[in-house]
Amino acid sequence: MGKITGFIEFQREEIGKRPVEARVKDYFEVYQPTPAERVRTQAARCMDCGVPFCHTGCPVNNIIPDWNDLVYRDRWEEAIRMLHATNNFPEFTGRICPAPCEAACVLGINEPPVSIKMIERTIIERAWESGYVKPEPPAHRTGKKVAVIGSGPAGLAAAQQLNRAGHTVTVFEKNAKPGGLLRYGIPDFKLEKWVIDRRLGQLEAEGVKFHTNANVGEEITGEQLRAGFDAVLLAMGAERPRDLSIPGRELKGIHFAMEFLPQQNKRVSKEETGYNEGEISATGKHVIIIGGGDTGADCFGTSARQRAKSITQLELFPKPPAERAASTPWPMWPLRLRTETSHEEGGERVWSVNTTSFTGDAEGNVTQLYGVRVGAPPKFEPEAGGEFSLPADLVLLAMGFLGPKPGGIADQLGYELDARGNAKADANYMTTAPGVFAAGDVRRGQSLVVWAIAEGRSAAHAVDKYLMGTSNLPLVVR
Repeated sequence: MGKITGFIEFQREEIGKRPVEARVKDYFEVYQPTPAERVRTQAARCMDCGVPFCHTGCPVNNIIPDWNDLVYRDRWEEAIRMLHATNNFPEFTGRICPAPCEAACVLGINEPPVSIKMIERTIIERAWESGYVKPEPPAHRTGKKVAVIGSGPAGLAAAQQLNRAGHTVTVFEKNAKPGGLLRYGIPDFKLEKWVIDRRLGQLEAEGVKFHTNANVGEEITGEQLRAGFDAVLLAMGAERPRDLSIPGRELKGIHFAMEFLPQQNKRVSKEETGYNEGEISATGKHVIIIGGGDTGADCFGTSARQRAKSITQLELFPKPPAERAASTPWPMWPLRLRTETSHEEGGERVWSVNTTSFTGDAEGNVTQLYGVRVGAPPKFEPEAGGEFSLPADLVLLAMGFLGPKPGGIADQLGYELDARGNAKADANYMTTAPGVFAAGDVRRGQSLVVWAIAEGRSAAHAVDKYLMGTSNLPLVVR
């Protein structure tokens, strides 16, 4: 370990944020780089535990104590090699992962945990600046061709791994640019898109091919994929949003979050929004966000930057406690109140409420939301006298996702779906259609970016083994 008494001597330091009054005027990242010397001090807090529970908390099995020690010793090139050994894209996870590793940190039993996410982000950014991140093309090609459907974190991780194993990899993306929800779902104030483009440049230099504006299942059929590739990996995500079937849902001004967020991301990148029904804007409007998760918070921050008149985020569940709930003891993922940077930028959050209906004006535009306060789960029984209403000019539905969109490529390739509507796959990530694999949200359902990377890496191992009989690619063991 770097410094035996480090966890006693030093206090946890949070990554710096730009002032609210400045950041709401633009879409640049909220979090700021931390000087290397301060990061080394934070790395010294790592206890090098006999049983490092941060490993089990991290879906990609990052070897956290090892690269913490290397950072403390100022050995940054070795640190990025150690980090890249388990994580293809630490610049993504270092920005948008909720850090389950920190929740499992042994120091976190009775002290603030190690600032693992800050250290991870600093390692990769210093590596790019120092020229440590370079293309790593394979020494030889196997002659095998693999199609990866979807260019989100699962698809990109699998593509890089399979390409480095020597296979010829083509990534199909329905949008104009690769990146999936990293590009079109996550706002720039959390992840600026040059970060994605920088990594895509490495993948292309290594030999990965990208076919954009390619809607698999329509312009490109399952039959064509079967004929042109030795294996197919599905990594399309879970794009079917959960809807709200209540009176007034048909009114104009009620949209899914993933109709609203991609438009703003495309505006920032000066890309055509592509929505025939018109622009969705929060400017000067009373905005209601239904759903209390990360997507809802992204809608919150975007609405603040679009100068909404008011922002209210509604959540069905009760307000969590400020500290870790007794029901989720260490090293479990803690139930506790999480305040995103967007929530610091104005507006209001309301818990234990259920939306019951909407009403609108003569032109069919939503104007009012009606709801009721509810009791504890699982019944969420309405409280007597708990009815309320709110002015609503724009309603954004951010209640999660139900799985991949049905039909299309699923029918054409002939693989089965599980009870939740996801691609059904075995322990080797192969679907019920031979040679067709699945990874990420399309297989496991809506989840974290770090889980998508873990799935992509493991699925790449399975595809490589299927094609070659054996594989030297790492397998993420959970």
